[in-house]
Amino acid sequence: MGTLNTTTTRMTPAPETRMTPAPERVAAGWRPARRRRFTKNSPAGEVVLAYLDANTARLTALDLAVRREKPDAVHQMRVTARRLRAVLQAYPTILREPDTRHLQGELKWLGGVLGEARDAEVLADNLHAGLAAVPTELVLGPAQARITIHFAPIEANARREVLEALDSERYRELRAELGRLLDSPPLTPEAAEPAGTVLTRAVRSATRRANRRMRRARRAPAGRPREVAVHETRKAAKRARYAAEVAEPALGKKRGKKAHRSVKRMKNVQSVLGDHQDAVLARAVARDIGIQAHLAGENAFSFGLLHERAHHQALDARTQARRVWRRAWKSRL
Repeated sequence: MGTLNTTTTRMTPAPETRMTPAPERVAAGWRPARRRRFTKNSPAGEVVLAYLDANTARLTALDLAVRREKPDAVHQMRVTARRLRAVLQAYPTILREPDTRHLQGELKWLGGVLGEARDAEVLADNLHAGLAAVPTELVLGPAQARITIHFAPIEANARREVLEALDSERYRELRAELGRLLDSPPLTPEAAEPAGTVLTRAVRSATRRANRRMRRARRAPAGRPREVAVHETRKAAKRARYAAEVAEPALGKKRGKKAHRSVKRMKNVQSVLGDHQDAVLARAVARDIGIQAHLAGENAFSFGLLHERAHHQALDARTQARRVWRRAWKSRL
């Protein structure tokens, strides 16, 4: 596998390709070996590009799985798109942020389209499970059927939009842009420096950012401002998790174990905050379906119970988030 060239450009780009300073280029067509064993002295850029390359390949594989409606494929493709975007955000000292900004926006678009389908599925399952947990005598009216009726067109429309997105020119260009990024990455001079130093610094920066978001969420006023702040904390924790995930293979045995523990604990934080977001959305949807049931002349009592259940789930998730965050913060790099 080639290494980052810090002195010369080994291939002259085509006339339409924008020239970049010699220390910031790799040979055109270069691809990182996905299973290379990195060390703390490996060029930081190689480690980041290897991660991006592996997840770009995964995105391609999941494209077919989504089209064939394989179980969990939409969710996994959404996660992969978010991984790619989070890493571009977490490592602007490796890949120049102005040059990846458009790609970040397109990955956000793809994740959003996939997210509509996934969120509808999760919300429907959440509400169905909530009703199943309610004593039979408290489920008044055709509540389960009402949930199914509410989500059926939403899920069908979300599925249609996913397939339209995957068949679109915008998606094809996104895939092409990922290829160009890997062929001729906009590397900074810092990309040639040792991974052990550069990547650790980036992980720590992402973790401190998540910590600031967590403190801000605790201080936010109750209601919508706090819900938004908690959601922003989740996104920051996700970025810190993926930043550590990139760095882990290159940090050596001792620090690599610490990075692995940090990844697991950040995943716990992300999961708990995800439960909070699901509960917030479930509460709003329970209210909406309850109103629809009432206007149809049905008893909406059961949806009031689901609304209250979701409210308490959100409170419990916020309490749990403080606990799992303390563990994550203690295990930071």
